Amino acid sequence: MNFPAKTAPPTTSSQETTPPGAARPGIRPGDPSRRAGPAGSAGPDAVLVPPRTVRRAPAPRLRALDGLRLIAALMVAAYHYGGRDGEISEAWGSSSKQQFPTLHEWFAYGCLGVQIFFVISGFVICMSGWGRPLRSFFISRASRLLPAYWAAVILVTVVFALPAVAYKAVSPSDALVNMTMLQQPLGVDRVLGVCWTLWAEVRFYALFALCVVLPGASRKRVIMFCACWTLAAAIAQSANEPLLDVVLMPEYAPFFIGGIGLYLVHRDRRDAYAWGIVVVSWLIGQHHAVRGLWHSPNADFFSFRTSYGIVLVVTLGFLAVAAIALGWLNRINWPWLTVAGALTYPFYLVHEHLGWVLVDVLHQDLGLSSGATLGLTLTGMLVLAWALHRGVEVRLGPFLRRSLDRSRL
Repeated sequence: MNFPAKTAPPTTSSQETTPPGAARPGIRPGDPSRRAGPAGSAGPDAVLVPPRTVRRAPAPRLRALDGLRLIAALMVAAYHYGGRDGEISEAWGSSSKQQFPTLHEWFAYGCLGVQIFFVISGFVICMSGWGRPLRSFFISRASRLLPAYWAAVILVTVVFALPAVAYKAVSPSDALVNMTMLQQPLGVDRVLGVCWTLWAEVRFYALFALCVVLPGASRKRVIMFCACWTLAAAIAQSANEPLLDVVLMPEYAPFFIGGIGLYLVHRDRRDAYAWGIVVVSWLIGQHHAVRGLWHSPNADFFSFRTSYGIVLVVTLGFLAVAAIALGWLNRINWPWLTVAGALTYPFYLVHEHLGWVLVDVLHQDLGLSSGATLGLTLTGMLVLAWALHRGVEVRLGPFLRRSLDRSRL
């Protein structure tokens, strides 16, 4: 999941020398006291003017990517509210299949919003890490992810500790470990159900930082990174070695790699190597999606998804990011999409667990219909996401960035 602060490629600059015969900056034409010496030499009164640097205008923000992020987040929310059983069935008072007799089969595909997030993340992390030193890359990721995450962990822990809330809260010790984002490898109970995807994101950031950002991003290095990770992930899949699975993430690697390939396409749509990375990643990614989601092993997860439907959703996710990479959706440039993109991450963090509480209140306590409850719950979580963005991310993010920037490694 890409939850970056920016979606525009880094500004580049080009060197342009003053054309022959043109007046140089700082020298008045016809002023003999400030003329250069003979050609090829510099006299005592010569004024040496460095080449003039002309900065290109920053590339426009890819607002369509912000919109796609929100669509992916809403897909996941639809899955959590009506496409599976488990705690959400306790909130509804019955199975989601009974609450949404027709829509639950469509909502079940919403879990694939995670795979779309990973494709977006590959695209954006490659874009934001290009030409950036490792320290700056680390600071940007930490200041972007941690403030809203910390706030969400504290908020859910406090709400679940209330006597009126029937859902079990994690122990105080486990809640503190959750603040590190390392609860998954440490085997600690999760405060946020969705944080398993953040653990995948953190591992991707570490791989990309060590293999690409640290030595310096270049087209050749990024291509080699994608090729080596794809091969290593396939080997890890066949080796059945837990350590390799943790590091190389064979189930999710194709989506991150596919997003990286699409960023290379964004830089040069005629890059055959980039298109090869995208196609191979799509082929492997749809295989892992079908394998893991066609018939879910957990009884709480619906198995109403068809293999064709899974392949179709994965394909549409790749195509949507490809359309953005190629510039086909540049006309989708509505300013409100920037706000939508900013709300996506805090919404994703809080919607599942706090959604259970709100669904319980609206549907069982107030007696609202399933449709009204679903609509109001989504609206409520978006409002809460806006409050977290304005009250936490906008305030704490820059402070954390400045603090890390001032500190020496």
